[in-house]
Amino acid sequence: MKILLTIAVALATIVAAQAGPGKYADISHDSLKEAIAAGTVILIDVNGTKSYEKGHIPGAIDFQAYKADLADALPADKDALVVAYCANKHCGAYQRAAKMAVDLGYTNVAHYSRGIEGWKEAGEAVENG
Repeated sequence: MKILLTIAVALATIVAAQAGPGKYADISHDSLKEAIAAGTVILIDVNGTKSYEKGHIPGAIDFQAYKADLADALPADKDALVVAYCANKHCGAYQRAAKMAVDLGYTNVAHYSRGIEGWKEAGEAVENG
């Protein structure tokens, strides 16, 4: 299982590199769940603090609370998987956090396009507060 996760993360990195500047690879729901379970992803919720407090993907950080000090909230490993998300597939707010991560030198930045709405629709648990 760990080998499969490593391969999935490597493929996500390759796709992200091919996405080009200002574009971020989409991570699938299943790949995101696997990365969360393995503890190999940093999630950034870009929905705003009020939305974050009502429910966010477990382990996600509140971009609004950390955007001034995002570097402090991200790991030292610049190759770590960083995934930004917002409300749903129609929302583009995630790009602010993704761009900040790239500008900080992170090389494996992706987008969870289903957002918090898709996460909930899939029956996944959320954290409050």
